[in-house]
Amino acid sequence: MMDWTDRHCRLLHRLITRRTRLYTEMVTTGALLHGDVPRHLDFHDIEHPVALQLGGSEPADLAACARLAERWGYDEINLNCGCPSDRVQEGRFGACLMAEPPLVADCVAAMRAAVPAHVPVTVKTRIGIDELDRYEQLLHFIETVAAGGCTVFVIHARKAWLSGLSPKENREIPPLRYEVAAQLKRDCPQLSISLNGGVQTLAQARQHLEWADGVMIGRAAYENPWLLAGADAALWGDAPMPRSRHDVLDALEPYVERHLARGGRLAHITRHLLGLFQGLPGARGWRRHLSENAHRDNADWGVVERALASIHEPVRVPAA
Repeated sequence: MMDWTDRHCRLLHRLITRRTRLYTEMVTTGALLHGDVPRHLDFHDIEHPVALQLGGSEPADLAACARLAERWGYDEINLNCGCPSDRVQEGRFGACLMAEPPLVADCVAAMRAAVPAHVPVTVKTRIGIDELDRYEQLLHFIETVAAGGCTVFVIHARKAWLSGLSPKENREIPPLRYEVAAQLKRDCPQLSISLNGGVQTLAQARQHLEWADGVMIGRAAYENPWLLAGADAALWGDAPMPRSRHDVLDALEPYVERHLARGGRLAHITRHLLGLFQGLPGARGWRRHLSENAHRDNADWGVVERALASIHEPVRVPAA
C-alpha cells in the first residue's frame, strides 16, 4: 500500500472504526535513516492502534528503525516480506526475502532486541515465491523466522512471481490458497496467523476468523472506506461509531482546516475520500468534483461541500 495508507488515509479510517488496527504504507530503512523522519513517522494520536511497516534487509538498520518506531509510539513493527515490486527487489527486501529465512530471522532478532517486549515485531509474507512454493518451504520459513522471535505472521495467501508479473498482476493472477494459511495455523497453533488477500467484505472476514487470528483488508477498504463502518459491531460487538458518511466528513473537517492552515493542499486528503460514497447515487459526481477541483490553488473545504450536493445518503451503518 505504498503511497496509499499515509497519515491522512489512516485518520479517515479511524473516524470510521475505532477497533481495527491500522498499518502504515511500507517505509524503507533508508528513508528513515537518511531522510525526513517526522515526515514518515508522525501520526495523529487517534490512529492507535497503528503499526509501522518496514522494508529492509540489514539487521542493524532495521534495529535502528525499530527503535525510532518505538520512540514515536507505534503499537507494532511489521517487516514486509511480501511485496514483489521490482523497486523493492532492487533493495533486497520484500517478497524476495522468502528465499533467505535465516536472514529474516536475524532481522527479526535484531528488531526484537531493540525494542521493549510489549512492542510486537511481526512479519507479513506470501505463501511462496517463484519455484519456492511448496508448503514445506513455507513452513520452514515460518519456523525459522519464529525462532528469531516473531510470533505474529500476516499471510498473503498467494504466491508471488518475482519476474514476469507486475505488482498488480501479482495481486490477481496467482490463485488465492486460503487452505495453505489455514494449514499453517493448524501446524503452528502457538503462532498468531492472520490472513490477507482477496477479502472483500466483513462477512468474509468473519468466516476466516473461525480459524485465523486476524484478517487484513487492504485495497477493498481503501477503495470503499465505508466497508469498515460495520467492523466494530460485527467483530467486537461495539456500537458503530459513525451513523453516516456525512458524520465522518463532519468529524474530518477540523482536521482538513488545520492541514490547510499549515500550508497543506486539499488534494492530499481528498484523494482518500474518492470511494467514500461508493455504491450510492451521485457517487460518480462526488468523485469527479473532487478530482477536478481539490488540486487547485486555494481549494478549501467548500470543494467537499459542493461535491456533496449530488449525494443522498441513507442514515445507516451497512450490515456485515
